[in-house]
Amino acid sequence: MLVDADMEEIKGIIEEPNRQIPAEDDQTEVIRELRDLPPLHYLFKIKNFSLLSNAKADNYESTDFEIGGYKWKLSLYPKGNKKVNETKHISLYLVLSESNSFPINREVNVYLKLFVYNQLQDKYLTVQDAKGSARRFRGMKREWGFDQLVPLNVFNDASNGYLINDCCVFGAEVFVLEGSSKGECASAAELDNDTYTWKIENFAEMEEETYNSEEFVIGGRRWTLELHPNGYEQDIGKSLSVFLNLEEEEDLKPGRSFYVEYVLRVRDQAHGKHHELFEGNHFASGDANWGHAKFMPLSKLKDPSQAYMVNGTIILEVQFSLITKVKELRKL
Repeated sequence: MLVDADMEEIKGIIEEPNRQIPAEDDQTEVIRELRDLPPLHYLFKIKNFSLLSNAKADNYESTDFEIGGYKWKLSLYPKGNKKVNETKHISLYLVLSESNSFPINREVNVYLKLFVYNQLQDKYLTVQDAKGSARRFRGMKREWGFDQLVPLNVFNDASNGYLINDCCVFGAEVFVLEGSSKGECASAAELDNDTYTWKIENFAEMEEETYNSEEFVIGGRRWTLELHPNGYEQDIGKSLSVFLNLEEEEDLKPGRSFYVEYVLRVRDQAHGKHHELFEGNHFASGDANWGHAKFMPLSKLKDPSQAYMVNGTIILEVQFSLITKVKELRKL
């Protein structure tokens, strides 16, 4: 316990960075270190500190300040919080103000840092829970802080820089964790080999570079097949090119993504030996179509012995086996 430490040891605790000592409230370890950067959120300057410390009131509270959508105040015990602490330390707490409309069953989690300004070094003694522990404020527990912020004999000695000309400065940083999390729930659904079939007649007479099937719905989403009868880009004149296109605008928004497994095939109309390729792809904005420029050599497609084209007709299919569905995750 700090009460048994001599003056040099106490100074060492204050001055040594990252020194950990137990906090009195729940035995959570705290870290004390000096830093140059002032508190980001609130400064609490007190003049004529001796008058305040000699007053009959045990503590003094700041006015409300708002951080993270909530109103807070600092509660200072100039002679220490005697309810929990007989070790002659200044006690300082962050308080969730009563001016908040805060139901008793509601809570907010906070990363908390409290400060004392060292006026000689122009640095701030920072006191915080070790290991990034968050404090939970709720209707029945509106106050968290440090019973043993600074030993009184260290604080009152002007040579240590915390109380000079009867003036001192405290501060706070409050990082509210409550209310900003988002998430999604992704579920994989097996499809019963749902298939779309596109029968294309007069294939040899197709003159356009690109043809699209009618829209079809599988897995709750709208799709089309895209056909390049004479090949795509470098494969023009060499290959049949086939692509699967997603037509859902909602799923094409930036950052959206879902996974699909499917088979693209040209049916063998005589022997059942279809030409097919299996795909597993993530569809996302910028990647709304997947397939193959080299899906099938035109020479193979047009070979009469293989029955992929019969009487000028080919049959193109896509068969789905799995698709993920994504929705907003509101709570576990």
